[in-house]
Amino acid sequence: QGKMRCMLAFCFLGHFSTCVERTVRGIEGGTLITSCEYGTGWESYRKWWCRGKNWNSCKILVKTTGSEKLVKKGRASIQENRSRRTFTVTLEDLRRDDTDIYWCGIERTGNDLGYKFSVVVDP
Repeated sequence: QGKMRCMLAFCFLGHFSTCVERTVRGIEGGTLITSCEYGTGWESYRKWWCRGKNWNSCKILVKTTGSEKLVKKGRASIQENRSRRTFTVTLEDLRRDDTDIYWCGIERTGNDLGYKFSVVVDP
């Protein structure tokens, strides 16, 4: 079972030209683990990750409750580490059709903050 770790940094939507879009690779049947970093001041906000090419219509897979407690929904889970200002997203039992665009996000009033990355599942 392959485990893949990758750090993703946040940038503001609409300014992705200043960010390198990341690709995270996993192996079919394995587990994908990705950590998303955020800046100071966002610790108390809910974090989420979603799937879909378009930010405005992506499907939220799992969301934190506003604490550091692990939240699991189906094959997806999310857990925050506030002292490190990161949250880790995990997708278990990877399938070939999990290959898609995903987003890490921070829920806030107005437009959420987010970071886009690609997931590729290899056989």
